[in-house]
Amino acid sequence: MPYFVYQIKPAISNLVKNLERLEEFEAYKEAKDFVKDKRKQLSNEDKTIYKIIFADNELQAEEQLMEKREAPIVLEWEK
Repeated sequence: MPYFVYQIKPAISNLVKNLERLEEFEAYKEAKDFVKDKRKQLSNEDKTIYKIIFADNELQAEEQLMEKREAPIVLEWEK
C-alpha cells in the first residue's frame, strides 16, 4: 500500500476540508522527508497542514482524512 501526501488548506467550515493530493510514495521515509521539506517552507501565518496517509488507494485516503474524529481524552496524570 502506498503513502499519500495531502495538503489541507483552511476551509470555511470544519465539515468540509480542502484536500489536495501532492504525491504518492512507496516508502514512509520518502514521504516523511517530503512533508518535512514542505513544512519548512511554510510561513508563520500560513495555516496549511500536510498529512501522510497510508491507504489502499486515493479514495480510501481521502475518506480517512475527511473522517470526523473525537478529540483524545487527556487523563489527569498525562497533563
